Amino acid sequence: MRKSFIILLFLVFTLGSSRADEGMWLLPLLEKLNINTMHQMGCELTAEDIYSINHSSLKDAIVNFGGYCSGEIISAQGLLLTNHHCGYDAIQQHSSVEHDYLTTGFWATTRDEELPTPGLSVTFLVRIEDVTDRIEPVLNPGMTEEARADSIDRISTAIAREAIAGTHYQAAVESFYSGNRFYLLVYENYPDVRMVGAPPSSIGNFGGDTDNFMWPRHTGDFSIFRVYAGQDGKPAAYSSDNVPLQPRHFLPVSLKGVEKGDYTMVIGYPAETERYLTSYGISDAVDEELPIVAKVCGERLEITKRHMDADPAIRIKYASKYASFSNYRKLTVGEIQGIKHLDVYERMLGREQRFARWVDADPSRQEKYGEALPLIKAAYEDYKDARTAGSYFNYCFVYNLELPMFVLGSDAESLLDELEKRKTDPDKVKALAAALRDEAAGFYKDYDRTVEREITEAMLKRYFSEAPQMYHPDFYKTIAKKYKGDVGRYTQDFFNKSVFADSVRLFAFLQKPSAKVLKKDPVLEMCRAIIQLSGEINSDTEEGRDKRRKGNRLYTAGIFEMGKDKVLYPDANFTMRLTYGKVNDYFPRDGVYYSYYTTMKGIMEKEDAANPEFVVPARLKELYEKKDFGRYADKNGEMPVCFISNNDITGGNSGSPVIDGKGQLVGIAFDGNWEAMSCGYAFEPDLQRSINVDIRYVLFIIDKYAGATHLIDEMKIVE
Repeated sequence: MRKSFIILLFLVFTLGSSRADEGMWLLPLLEKLNINTMHQMGCELTAEDIYSINHSSLKDAIVNFGGYCSGEIISAQGLLLTNHHCGYDAIQQHSSVEHDYLTTGFWATTRDEELPTPGLSVTFLVRIEDVTDRIEPVLNPGMTEEARADSIDRISTAIAREAIAGTHYQAAVESFYSGNRFYLLVYENYPDVRMVGAPPSSIGNFGGDTDNFMWPRHTGDFSIFRVYAGQDGKPAAYSSDNVPLQPRHFLPVSLKGVEKGDYTMVIGYPAETERYLTSYGISDAVDEELPIVAKVCGERLEITKRHMDADPAIRIKYASKYASFSNYRKLTVGEIQGIKHLDVYERMLGREQRFARWVDADPSRQEKYGEALPLIKAAYEDYKDARTAGSYFNYCFVYNLELPMFVLGSDAESLLDELEKRKTDPDKVKALAAALRDEAAGFYKDYDRTVEREITEAMLKRYFSEAPQMYHPDFYKTIAKKYKGDVGRYTQDFFNKSVFADSVRLFAFLQKPSAKVLKKDPVLEMCRAIIQLSGEINSDTEEGRDKRRKGNRLYTAGIFEMGKDKVLYPDANFTMRLTYGKVNDYFPRDGVYYSYYTTMKGIMEKEDAANPEFVVPARLKELYEKKDFGRYADKNGEMPVCFISNNDITGGNSGSPVIDGKGQLVGIAFDGNWEAMSCGYAFEPDLQRSINVDIRYVLFIIDKYAGATHLIDEMKIVE
């Protein structure tokens, strides 16, 4: 998302006036745009201390954790902190009925006990570079969107390849400001990450879904990993010979705590915001897509929860999936509520009206930006059926159906291609079957046939009853004709007949694979029909997407030119950002006041032994009753748990460090608050808060609860 307007160098858009606590800022621009304000608010660091390509700086302690969260290095030996919910997949991966780390927690007492976690990696940012001037010359206003995208992709690939030539780095050119500017980002990825410690879910997820996005909060949402490198210090695949990473920078950990008004900054990888969205986009979100998400995910959750409650093995298999869907659904419900209650649509509409008047006041602006809003309007109104089908397609099929072919499809298709040759190569068949078997082993570890059959039936029924009929895949004709419209019988039949129904059947088939069996497999047939439908929907929405992209690009550029006396920031796109603000309380509604911190007293007040979300571990109760808080208590002798600040965060920031003005770690960001769930679309200065676990509570759990004092000794603690 980029283009070349000089005004884009002054970055941060708001719906009204700019505020210091709003904005997800690009680190290389802090010196130009933000550092003076940051100093006035209490930051004691220079911009070079925060982001440098020549010296170690704060950015070198921050990681993209797993491609979906953030994290921070807290020792000279590669020790890493992130959220419990960010590490949840790894904790679940290592758990079994015999070793249920989700329930009991896990603490490695030696380096040898740290658990390798295949598939998990962390990524460090090496540098960011504005390359807009290299891309703009290949673009022109007369280009089609397809030609524009092809040109951008071609030059971006060349820039990225050139940037990492002769190195082990990775690089990508990303779009910012709705396609108006371009930045090169160079990364270093470490694939050997090992699990070191995690509290039980009764601490790490205390409050469960009930407290999710809510304040006051009493959750110890953290987990601990370690990054390993080859003996040369460079990234390396897992090996017993690897050594703990010696990072360029790690964060000192402060025991001083926070007070109201203290400066805080959060550095991490916010996933996505859409704060330049139009009223058309807001209307589509709140009336169309978000309600679909809420309905479909809610149905999946009900089915999964019933099976999890009935079987401990299924509970462990589906714990991470359930948590992800539950979080997503509640976020969606909160977004709908926030958009409506906080008048987001009306505010977006008002901005468009100001924009339209500004454009109409000058013929040169009319020529430059006049088609922006008409293009966006047409993109949403002229392709409604296809877009509705696309939403149901995504949430009924892509995200909710765990049909093995969606995961194993490419390997299975390769095997089928070889089996169908006139002269089959037995060695190649054997190799392809082995590759499919290896891929399937990981997939079926967290798969239960009974659960997936029931989910599949529910999703097929939902899509049939609510998606536009013109976008019904062909297998619905089979259901109508052969099964008299009985989706349940159809689903049961193809699960009974498919070699992909479970690992036992698939592995038996792979002992002697047959093209005839594979080609007619009902799961394969269904997946092919779904893939064909995907192509049809994409084709029917392509023109609308192009109109929306072009309209948004022109609209955003115009907004920046119209507000050139303001400092404007780009939407989040899962690249490293910094947000600064202060510790602060708030009034969520009339007559209600929320303090800026919570203590262990609140844990005991919420305790409910009959509710799994609010069970308090006996060891934690014992420590509380004895007031055995060690050096981690606050000045009043209480054990702090969480605090809030007005830092501007969103999904992807989970696990990000909350850093004080001296560059010391004071907390870990893990949530936003319910009253401002629409923050992806609009910043709410009076309501929006980042919910953070106090680092003193983290250290207390590690030291006093778990007895993992060796981890404390490894950190640089600032008293």
